[in-house]
Amino acid sequence: MKIVVLDGYTENPGDISWAPLEALGTVTVYDRTAYEESPLIAERIGDAEVIVINKTPISKATMDKCPNLKVIAVLATGYNVVDYEYARTKNIPVMNVPVYGTDNVSQFAIGLLLEACSHIGDHDRSVHAGEWASNPDWCYWHHPMIEVSGKTAGIIGLGRIGVNTAKVLRALNVRVLASDAHESDAGRAVAEYVSLDELLAQSAFIFLHCPLFPATEGIINAANIAKMKDGVILINNSRGPLVVEADLAAALNSGKVACAALDVVSTEPIKADNVLLTAKNCIITPHISWATKEARERIMQTTADNVKSFIDGKPVNVVN
Repeated sequence: MKIVVLDGYTENPGDISWAPLEALGTVTVYDRTAYEESPLIAERIGDAEVIVINKTPISKATMDKCPNLKVIAVLATGYNVVDYEYARTKNIPVMNVPVYGTDNVSQFAIGLLLEACSHIGDHDRSVHAGEWASNPDWCYWHHPMIEVSGKTAGIIGLGRIGVNTAKVLRALNVRVLASDAHESDAGRAVAEYVSLDELLAQSAFIFLHCPLFPATEGIINAANIAKMKDGVILINNSRGPLVVEADLAAALNSGKVACAALDVVSTEPIKADNVLLTAKNCIITPHISWATKEARERIMQTTADNVKSFIDGKPVNVVN
């Protein structure tokens, strides 16, 4: 079995092993190929039967140039980089990793909230720059500190990650509201389901934990921001296109949104002219919520298990 990994570096920059995949065939690993349509993608796939990708796009044109391709394994939960409907017409299963980093993403979401409320990084940098040593007072702060206890948080999308985040928020004495088209017993145990409008109106903190679908794309827009409390804090480590970035930037600059803490943006890597880079009080990290070593090891093993299930004739985690 010939296996080609097209963009392996973010999954494995050298601190974990490709051995689970190497046990299944001859593996060629490219650190990076392309994040946009490119002839190089099909060229590198060649006559491989299995391709493993993270963010390299696999289009109809690419599949048509690779007649030996039999399976597409995605090193992630999201698979929108693949034309999976066309893959289905060619009987090419697209396989994903449905669960690998629930705890990591929730942990990071809470970290973003605490950074937005306490500005730990900013104050650390100021101390190392000498500001405390030269300050006439025994302490100082650049921004008002926000106490999370007693506040209300709203979670848009109460799946596994949303439920996990809600549990931590409740431990911090935060009331939790949720908006989700699909209610669950697990969700009811940790949050109060309300309409989206009610969540927007009542929440001091809003977390985006929903998937990217046509119904959720651009859900944070000018109209919905207008429904929010003044001084709201927005946390997004789900998908960048959930947010209309120009609308969020305007709300940050006006003070309607006190702070946005984001691990994702609409186009990644971020473009140098992204309006959020110059917006007030916008914390941005480079899509790293998922990337603990433990989570990446789980991704590696599940991806290998997916490929083996195809080889054995009993494919699992097929999304198309």
